[in-house]
Order: sequence, then C-alpha cells, then structure tokens
Amino acid sequence: MTWYFYVVQTVKGALYAGITTNVRRRYHEHVTGSRKAAKFLRANPPSKLVFKCRIGSRSLALKVEYRFKRLPKRSKEAIIRTGVLHFDRKSGEIQQ
Repeated sequence: MTWYFYVVQTVKGALYAGITTNVRRRYHEHVTGSRKAAKFLRANPPSKLVFKCRIGSRSLALKVEYRFKRLPKRSKEAIIRTGVLHFDRKSGEIQQ
C-alpha cells in the first residue's frame, strides 16, 4: 500500500501535516469535520490542501511527517511554495 504525506492550511493560516493512503478521502474527512477528522482541524477549519507527496511505506511516511513538523515555519513554507520535498528514503530526514 502506498502512503502519502500531505499539508493542509487552515483559514487562519496554520499548517497541519498528516499521512494517509488516500489524500482526497482524508481531506474530505477534514473539510466535513467527520469523526475521523483530526481534532486540530475540527477546531481550526481547513482552507485548502497546499501540498502532497507520494512517500511509499507507512514507516517512512511517519518519519517524514515527524521531521517536517520540526522544521522552522520558513522551511515548511519553502517546501510548499516549491512543491518539492527531498528526503532520505531510509531515515526520512528532510534535505533542504
């Protein structure tokens, strides 16, 4: 099964990062505020999907998500702006 990393921007401009096997379904869950939606996005309504990237395995997707969340906001915005995410295929370390 292929996993994806994605980033959603809220109406207030905050960024939410997550992983899924189906980006369209997961984004719909967030937008509709379903029980499966992230608590953060139920409290902070999403505005748009700003980034998505095919990762591969769940393990690697979790590593990429973890490392993305620890980047400075400026680095996150650069990844979103360029639409390119370079990462190590073993460690998930993001290369800037």
